[in-house]
Amino acid sequence: MKFFIDTADVAEIRELAETGLLDGVTTNPSLVAKSGRNFLSLVAEICEIVPGPVSAEVAATDYETMLAEGRHIAKIAPNVAVKVPLTPAGLKVCHRLSTDGTMVNVTLCFSAAQALLAAKAGATFVSPFVGRLDDIGHDGLSLIRDIVEIYANYPGIATEVLVASIRNPGHIVESAKMGAHVATMPPSVLRQLYAHPLTDKGLAQFVADWAKTGQSILDK
Repeated sequence: MKFFIDTADVAEIRELAETGLLDGVTTNPSLVAKSGRNFLSLVAEICEIVPGPVSAEVAATDYETMLAEGRHIAKIAPNVAVKVPLTPAGLKVCHRLSTDGTMVNVTLCFSAAQALLAAKAGATFVSPFVGRLDDIGHDGLSLIRDIVEIYANYPGIATEVLVASIRNPGHIVESAKMGAHVATMPPSVLRQLYAHPLTDKGLAQFVADWAKTGQSILDK
């Protein structure tokens, strides 16, 4: 499974990219607004830090303007994935951009039927939102299971399932068990993947026992 982080915080992206665990980045208008940065220069900087796909979302909702914005965004860097909403106009833009060779991330997917449409439109990624479904009493992970199962029936589908709106490590582990291709998560959730009390306990014991030896590995 590929790990993307969902943020527009350049410092966070740079730090996590240095771990070698980061495969890409997703952004959205809300995250860009929170950063206070100019959108185009921000995306360009992120694309320089991360060699993998960097999703940057259009702001318009009508077809003509979305297409123009998408083509403009695509010129920022070769690793940009233009992000469009799962609407009739968005899917039409997806088809046009994908035909031109541009990566497209179709976002705000909440049903398997919508995911089928995204694949038909040629999306590089489809982003089903797990956490937001959980918030309204639905089982978000069941949507991931359905999409992965449907896509597996058709070898011609190249669209990758990009699990979004992740709230906890459990969402990532369960999605990986189902065979989802990508998980995009807040930096805080990625860091939670490290955590286990037995790791902390075991390390503390090793450190204490080593101190008793009075040795240093770096002594000559």
